[in-house]
Amino acid sequence: MKIYLKNGDALEVEQGADCLAAASAISEGLARAAVAAKVNGHLVDLRHALAEGDKLEIVTLKDKEGLDVYRHTCAHVLAQALKTIYPTCKLAIGPVIDNGFYYDVDFKTPITMEDFAKVEAEMKKIIKSNLPIERFTLSREEAIALMSKYHENYKVELVQDLPEGEEISFYKQGSFTDLCRGPHLPSTGKIKAFKLVSIAGAYWRGDEKKKMLTRIYGTAFAKKEEMDAYFEMLEEAKKRDHVKLGKEMKLFALMNEGRGFPFFLPKGMVLKNLLIDYWRQIHRREGYVEIQTPIILNRSLWETSGHWDHYKENMYTTKIDGEDCAIKPMNCPGGMLVYKLTPHSYKDLPIRMGELGIVHRHEKSGQLHGLMRVRCFTQDDAHIFMTPDQITTEIKGVARLINEVYTLFGFKYHVELSTRPENSIGSDEDWDAATAALRQALDELNLPYVVNEGDGAFYGPKIDFHLEDSIGRTWQCGTIQLDFQLPQRFDAEYVGEDGQKHRPIMIHRVVFGSIERFIGILIEHFAGKFPVWLAPEQVKVLPVTDRAADYAQKLADEMNAMGLRASADLRKEKIGKKILDAELEKVPYKLVVGDKEVEEDTVSVRRRGEGDIGAMSRAAFIEMLVQEDKEKKIF
Repeated sequence: MKIYLKNGDALEVEQGADCLAAASAISEGLARAAVAAKVNGHLVDLRHALAEGDKLEIVTLKDKEGLDVYRHTCAHVLAQALKTIYPTCKLAIGPVIDNGFYYDVDFKTPITMEDFAKVEAEMKKIIKSNLPIERFTLSREEAIALMSKYHENYKVELVQDLPEGEEISFYKQGSFTDLCRGPHLPSTGKIKAFKLVSIAGAYWRGDEKKKMLTRIYGTAFAKKEEMDAYFEMLEEAKKRDHVKLGKEMKLFALMNEGRGFPFFLPKGMVLKNLLIDYWRQIHRREGYVEIQTPIILNRSLWETSGHWDHYKENMYTTKIDGEDCAIKPMNCPGGMLVYKLTPHSYKDLPIRMGELGIVHRHEKSGQLHGLMRVRCFTQDDAHIFMTPDQITTEIKGVARLINEVYTLFGFKYHVELSTRPENSIGSDEDWDAATAALRQALDELNLPYVVNEGDGAFYGPKIDFHLEDSIGRTWQCGTIQLDFQLPQRFDAEYVGEDGQKHRPIMIHRVVFGSIERFIGILIEHFAGKFPVWLAPEQVKVLPVTDRAADYAQKLADEMNAMGLRASADLRKEKIGKKILDAELEKVPYKLVVGDKEVEEDTVSVRRRGEGDIGAMSRAAFIEMLVQEDKEKKIF
């Protein structure tokens, strides 16, 4: 029979051949590297039987899907090891996560990380045994009977909750069987490098009213060298932890009096305002106007926007004069009201409307983390109202702006196109048009992207930008969301060239995303060593003796008067101590001044990370600093 490969080539294979046989027909090397396959776009096991006309793509560990299959199999090996050592434990779920996996388990006797060594030893035995992994399916009644026989009550509950008609599959390796959608590796022996890393508590199905289970986290990589590099990255990440550095550098504080609501300190506010000033500068240049909408708005607005139905569990609500109200989790409904205040013609469009809006979203306490996951943040929002023929141009304009910003900070990034989710609103026609417009813009910009099926907003598809920081971690920040729905729900209009009323199309977009979160990312990206233009303090002037104190203060005052950020350390400490303290504060420039510098109107310059770079005239140093600040250089 004939099947078709990713590049469109036809391949003749025997009737009923599986994916592994097809991989072998292509090349023995590919068959050895294969871990799974995609048939007609669906991820399957290598033992999946092919049919005439199928489209086949072989998946290896070089593919994200391949690593996911590898790590998911490792989760099953963990589960088998746990059942061998702790026969009375009950298994819940064991999904793949970034760089690894976890398994939620109900233990009669609690375990700790000290037990990991014996669990890992048992996992290595299972891997060395190279057990074949076999898939089989059962009816709902048979599946419940099997899991009941094994006393796996959590699995029984999962089976009972599956939709009618859903295929119920299991995977067997040796004497161990687990309920699983799959796919999996063909055998346990293909796992080369893994490690159990931590333990935590997790409520069954995330419900605080249900039992607390033990969550065991692990990581797995195709090669030991890759796993070693990952742990080196984690060690580096600990040094860069924004919560630790933020406290040391006196940028922000996290207090029990407001969990999830960060306090910004004076130096942190300098940093935050520098980002906001930069944001305003580039948005004025790009033709945006800035607005501000209220933090609290009434229920009827959120019902019109759809947030009351789709997002209420994450909203803080209150009553004002007996009326239900909500603290805004998003800025877009307020932006719609501003648009509707004035009649618009097609000649007015596009209208690019920006808002640095403070939003509040209820996050569970266990999910809070520094500035990365908070309950209150500043969203650098903008909404663009436009005609249908302006869509591609506007999307491209936003993408170029996002690229400019990320490039400035030294970030690499990749792009994802997220399509229609299950709980969406609107017609198929609108969704198809919106998705096609986003694809067209990305194609015309020659921006490579991957499709993230079903992960769009409830009102429209989106383009997400994932930053890569200086140690290789990725962060989703910028987004462009195309929305046909909100203008319809709010009955927004403009008068077209034909004199008739038309619906505008709307773009929701952010560049930083959350300014607070972006600051957290920047702290870790730069390890607190901000470039001159972003540093809360750019220069520290260090007098060697009291005789040079007046000169030091005069230098600092002069720079501050020019809009730079400097201070003089006038403490009665030795110069070595002053230099060390300024290094710990990560100040870009230290100016050491003594009798000679006072007499010659010079400064002895120390650059962060380089040490002493020599003497300069006072004027020459200030000129250099002004230029670096203006050009937003990174060193």
